[in-house]
Amino acid sequence: MRMQFPVLACAAALMVQPAVAQTYPAKPIRILIAQAPGSATDNVSRVLSGKLGEQLGQPFVIEARPGAGGAIGTEAAARSPADGYTLFMANNSTHGSNPAVYKKLPYDAVKDFSPIILIASTPYVLTVHPSLPVKSVKELIAFAKKRPGELNYGSAGNGSTHHLSGELLKTMAGINLVHVPYKGTTPALTGLLSGEVSVVFFTVVGVQPHVKSGKARALAVTTPSRSNMMPELPTMAEAGLKGFEVSSWFGLLAPAGTPAAIVSRLNAESVKAMALPEVSGALRKLGFDAVGGTPEQFAAHIRSEVERFTKLVKATGITVD
Repeated sequence: MRMQFPVLACAAALMVQPAVAQTYPAKPIRILIAQAPGSATDNVSRVLSGKLGEQLGQPFVIEARPGAGGAIGTEAAARSPADGYTLFMANNSTHGSNPAVYKKLPYDAVKDFSPIILIASTPYVLTVHPSLPVKSVKELIAFAKKRPGELNYGSAGNGSTHHLSGELLKTMAGINLVHVPYKGTTPALTGLLSGEVSVVFFTVVGVQPHVKSGKARALAVTTPSRSNMMPELPTMAEAGLKGFEVSSWFGLLAPAGTPAAIVSRLNAESVKAMALPEVSGALRKLGFDAVGGTPEQFAAHIRSEVERFTKLVKATGITVD
């Protein structure tokens, strides 16, 4: 008879989960972010949370926990109760590049979280200073090969996605570019516009005004598909570097162990919200396309991001700690 108790306990737990989802949420829900107020992470969180609050009948509160490259806020989310009342807005840094470049993180990007949904994504744009006599990726590679070590590229800092994008370009194209790390995205973009650096990878919304004004030249986007905002640009794959894929993305997570019924409810409500023109339109104004999908698809995306960046870091020897 004692052998039956674990089975009965599991059955009881499965019966409880739908009941939990029916009464959820019974109080306000907190979304932790690992970046500062006013950041892209904050803005995307507010677009989705406002509509989710209306649909679920409870307010969503955004709480910023910036610092340590995103580790502080991410750890706080991972250590929160798995009851559906603390969620986390992850991005390509917290659940992509950071696990690859930092040897000791206080969280496991895969094991410590239950993915809910991939919300939004945008490509990076391979951008050069207009003084550089190149108008395509092919021309840039040829120009760099004739001048090994003479060209440089800027990034938002060591270990940033911009940095990894530059190293991926070097590796795949077989060129030698000198890395110039800045303290943030704005200084890196300023470095390009002033001519201090020749090349950067930057988001569409960040470079588009400067490309239109002639202060920068865009060569290609880093996603498998062309950007709706700059459809004239080829993808890196179309430009000859097949397999070059990097994006800036945001997705909603819960702490590991959150009841599956709650995760499913949040996913369904998020899909419903993201299908609304007012939500997808607000995301587009921020420079992002709505994505969506299942929790399983988002989990696969995170695993793929971590694995891909980890391979790159090992191949190039990038270190930040």
